[in-house]
Amino acid sequence: MIRYFASCAIACAMLVSSLQAAPQQYDIVIYGGTSAAITAAVQAKKMGKSVVIVSPDTHLGGLSSGGLGWTDSGNKSAIGGLSLDFYQRVKKHYDQPEAWRQQKAEQYSRYRANEDSMWVFEPHVAEKVFEEIVDEYKIPVVRDQWLDRKNGVKVVDGKIVSITTLDGNTYAGKIFMDTTYEGDLMAAAGVSFHVGREANDVYGESLNGVQTARAHSHQFDFPVSAYVVEGDPSSGLLPRISAEQPGPDGSGDDKIQAYCFRMCLTTAKENQVKFPKPEGYDPKQYALLARYLQGGWKGVFNKFDPAPNFKTDTNNHGGFSTDNIGMNYDYPEATYERRQEIIKEHEQYQKGWLYFIANDPSVPKDIQDRMNKWGLAKDEFVDNGNWPHQIYVREARRMVGPVVMCEPMLRAVQPTPKSVGMGSYNMDSHNVQRYVNDKGFVRNEGDIQVNPGGAYPISYDSLTPKKSECTNLLVPVCVSSSHIAYGSIRMEPVFMILGQSVATAASMALDHQIPVQDVDYAELKERLLKDGQVLEMERKPAPARNVIDAAKLKGVVIDDHEATKSGTWLESHSLGGYVGKGYVHDDNKQGGKKIEFHAKDLKPGKYDVRVAYSSNANRATNVPVAVYSGSEAIYQGKLNQKKQPKVDGVFVSLGQFDLADDGKVVITNEGVDGYVVADAVVFVPVK
Repeated sequence: MIRYFASCAIACAMLVSSLQAAPQQYDIVIYGGTSAAITAAVQAKKMGKSVVIVSPDTHLGGLSSGGLGWTDSGNKSAIGGLSLDFYQRVKKHYDQPEAWRQQKAEQYSRYRANEDSMWVFEPHVAEKVFEEIVDEYKIPVVRDQWLDRKNGVKVVDGKIVSITTLDGNTYAGKIFMDTTYEGDLMAAAGVSFHVGREANDVYGESLNGVQTARAHSHQFDFPVSAYVVEGDPSSGLLPRISAEQPGPDGSGDDKIQAYCFRMCLTTAKENQVKFPKPEGYDPKQYALLARYLQGGWKGVFNKFDPAPNFKTDTNNHGGFSTDNIGMNYDYPEATYERRQEIIKEHEQYQKGWLYFIANDPSVPKDIQDRMNKWGLAKDEFVDNGNWPHQIYVREARRMVGPVVMCEPMLRAVQPTPKSVGMGSYNMDSHNVQRYVNDKGFVRNEGDIQVNPGGAYPISYDSLTPKKSECTNLLVPVCVSSSHIAYGSIRMEPVFMILGQSVATAASMALDHQIPVQDVDYAELKERLLKDGQVLEMERKPAPARNVIDAAKLKGVVIDDHEATKSGTWLESHSLGGYVGKGYVHDDNKQGGKKIEFHAKDLKPGKYDVRVAYSSNANRATNVPVAVYSGSEAIYQGKLNQKKQPKVDGVFVSLGQFDLADDGKVVITNEGVDGYVVADAVVFVPVK
C-alpha cells in the first residue's frame, strides 16, 4: 500500500487523534484499498451485511490499478467468482471502440474479440472498473485514512472492537479484515506474523531460505567485476553491491525480495512524457549497469510487456534492472515516515535507471536510441507526475495462522484442508541480495521461479489468525504462508478470490454469532461454489518417466543449473523424464533466450553429444541447437521437443563429433513454435 503524503501531515493528524468522533458502526470493517478489499466488500453487500472500506490510499485497486496490468494469472481456469468478474468487466471496456485511443483493437495481440475476459490492461482502466464496482454496490469508501498503529486498534477479550485512524476517526465493527499488502491491522491486533525467509527445514521445503545455486534468472549472464577498478578489490565495491555474503543455501534470514514500480510506458509520441531527471540523480549509482551493458548485455527491454494503446507494463528483467535489490529490508515493520523514505528512494532509483539509459554517454548507442523511443504515459497516474501510485510490495509481513501454506502443499505432496480458492502461478521470488562471489564477480541471490506442477487449493485456515489470538479478523492478502509458497499465492487474481471467500465466511460467522475460526466448512464450500468460486481442479500426476541421477551417467555431464543462461529461464520438474532436480523452460516467450552447456578441458577425441529434454504436446518442434568445438560451430540443427527422446527416454543424440578440449552445445528460442525446454547435455566418449 503506497501512498504519498507529507510527514507534517502525519504529525498534524496525530495531534488530533485524541479528538475522536463517535464510532461509525458496521458489520464488517475492511482496512486497505487493494483489489481484495473490493471483492470482499462486494461479497459482504451481496450477503446483506453493512460494510465500509477504510483505505490509506486515495486510489482503489492496489497494484491492479497501480501498474500491474500484465496479469500473473497462471492457470486461468482456476480463477472464478468476483475475481473473474473483474477481468470480464475489463474486457467489456475494451470491446468499446472509444477504448482504443492510440491503437486499433486488431493491432493488439492480447485483445481477442471472441473471449469474455481480458488479462492485460491499462492502469486507469482497472481503476475505472473498481470505481464502477464500488458505485454499483453502493460501498462506502473513506480514503486517506491511516491506521493509528500504536494506539488505534482496540481489542477486548480476543476480539477487535474498533480501529481508529491518525485523524481521529473510529470505525467499530463485528468483524474486521486486513486487506493491506503490509498487514498493519493484523500486526497492531497482536496476531503472529513472520518477516523474511524461513529455513528449508522449518516447513520441509527445498526452495526457501537463501538461494545461490538456484538463482539463475534475473542473473548476470557473464562475469562482471564487482570492483570500482575491474579486478582490484582494494578499489572498493561498485554502488548497490553488498559486502556481506548471502549465507548457506537453504538457511533462513530476515531479508525480503526486491520491490519495484510496475511502470506504464508508451511509444505513442502524442501521449508521451520524456523521462525526467530525478532530484538527486547520481549516475555513479548505475556504474554496474554501465559495465554490464558495455560487456554486451542486450536484455534491457525484455520485460516491456505490451499493454493496450502502445503502452507497457514494465517489470524487472536481468541482472541490473528495475528491482531495487537490498533496499527494502525494513519496509514491512517500518513507520509510515520510514516507509515513505524507502518509497521515494525506490522512485529515485527507478527514474534514475530510465534517465541513465536514455542519456548517459556510457550506454551503447543502439540501446540508448531504443530507450529514447519510450516515455511515461501522459494519461496514466495523472495526479502523481505520471508515476505509479503503488509500489510493488511483493512481500511484507505474513501471518502465522492455524495452517501455514508451504511448498509441499503447493506441490500436492501434503494435503491442504478447507479449500476456499486456488493458486497456480510459479513459486516466484525475486532477488534478495547482490553480492561478490569468490572470484570477484557480482552475483544476485534469491530468484526462484519453479512451477508447482498444477493448480493447488488455498486453505481457509491460512486466512484466519490462531483462535487464541483473535476471533474476528480475516487476512486475505498477508496470508499464513511460507516465503516460497507466498511467491505463488501473492498474485492479484488470487487476492481477489480470497477477498470474496473471507467475506463469505465473515457473513456466515455473523449469522451464527461465532468466531471466524468456527465457520462450518461444508456450508462455506456450498456458498462459494454457488457464487462461482473454483475450489478444486484435477491435478494429473506426472508421467511415470525416468528421473536420472547425473552422477550415474557416463561421460561429461553439464546439467541446466551449471549452464550459462541469457534471458529468463524458469525452473520446473512438473513432467517426469529429466536429469537431476528438474529442467528449465523459456515460459513460451519467443526470442532473446539462450542457454550454453559448456564442457571445458575435454580430452580431445570423438564424442556422442546428447541433449536431454522432457517432451510434451506444448513443446516446440523447431528448437535451434548447435554444437561447437572451440569457437567453431560444427553442427546446427533443430529439435522436435514434442517427440519423446529415444535414449533412456530422456536424451536425443545430435551425432558423433570430433571435439577439441573445449566443447559446447547452445540452445536458443528464436523463431520457435512452442515451449523450449533445456535440461542437460552429456558428452559421451566414443571408443
